[in-house]
Amino acid sequence: MTTVTYSIPNISCGHCVHTIQTELSDVAGVKSVNADKDTRMVEIVFDAPASEAAIKELLVSIDYPAAA
Repeated sequence: MTTVTYSIPNISCGHCVHTIQTELSDVAGVKSVNADKDTRMVEIVFDAPASEAAIKELLVSIDYPAAA
């Protein structure tokens, strides 16, 4: 099990949080997604076949890229 935490500067409201959590939860292997609009952080717990690269690509595709 792998846990990653990303800063997502584009998070500004509850809808942003819902979108991120819904989209990432649909990725095979993702166990949990916890996004926080106040800190603009997202914690993701996952196993294979999910990967950090795939998660970051999805965040970019839904317009919530992780900060570098």
